[in-house]
Amino acid sequence: MKGLGLGGYEPDNQHDAAVAFHIQVVADEQFIPIHQHRKGQLILALHGAITCEVENAMWMVPPQYAVWIPGSVPHSNSATPGARLCFLFIEPGAAAMPDHCCTLKISPLVRELILKLTERQGCELKAEVTQRLVQVLFDELPQQPQEQLQLPVSAHPKIRTMVETMAAKPAEWQTLGQWASRFAMSERNLARLVVKETGLSFRRWRHQLQLILALQLLIRGQTVQQAAHSLGYDSTTAFITMFRKGLGQTPGRYLTTLVTSSQ
Repeated sequence: MKGLGLGGYEPDNQHDAAVAFHIQVVADEQFIPIHQHRKGQLILALHGAITCEVENAMWMVPPQYAVWIPGSVPHSNSATPGARLCFLFIEPGAAAMPDHCCTLKISPLVRELILKLTERQGCELKAEVTQRLVQVLFDELPQQPQEQLQLPVSAHPKIRTMVETMAAKPAEWQTLGQWASRFAMSERNLARLVVKETGLSFRRWRHQLQLILALQLLIRGQTVQQAAHSLGYDSTTAFITMFRKGLGQTPGRYLTTLVTSSQ
């Protein structure tokens, strides 16, 4: 998010090993179109959520999580209204971070280290005490577990149509047969296309999209019952089963965790 709430400061023009900013998203900054940074960028959600899209995937970042975007990777960002975020910019080669985009589950220690770094700007970044803080952060950050909160996508027009339509009207166009009929092709050929373009079966790919949409709905304030209805589930129990299969816990327990972590 180049320039987003940074007061004109451009991290890519500096060569500090790490610099962090605490951001409150306002209405006209909820969506930032495709851009890139020389530095690697970690986006940590403190409250609300942010969705990042790169060339071949969409990444969901709820509270307590962060998305890592290596340097020079084009991406766009879309935040929920009023989201509170931390941006951590890391100089290339300064930390042993992955060479690919990924969602990380952030520990309380790493979260506090990043928040502390947001308080250090300008000449404070070169102070010995800040350098020690950064070193601890660089020791801990590569150890954060990666989570499967991404949706493989592609530039193929049929794949884009499915993503955009199901995101806008998630209760519609749920089955492979419905999509095959819309595209005037056989179910077998559409199934092969989805695997070719995303690496996942249609069922697994749709499940991942539903999980991301479910998180967005819950974070925006919908109840479990409302989210289930919005996604076209006839049964709240079936929705809970889908959610637990994807994230290992029920929506209610997950929401409790989000509320606690964002306070």
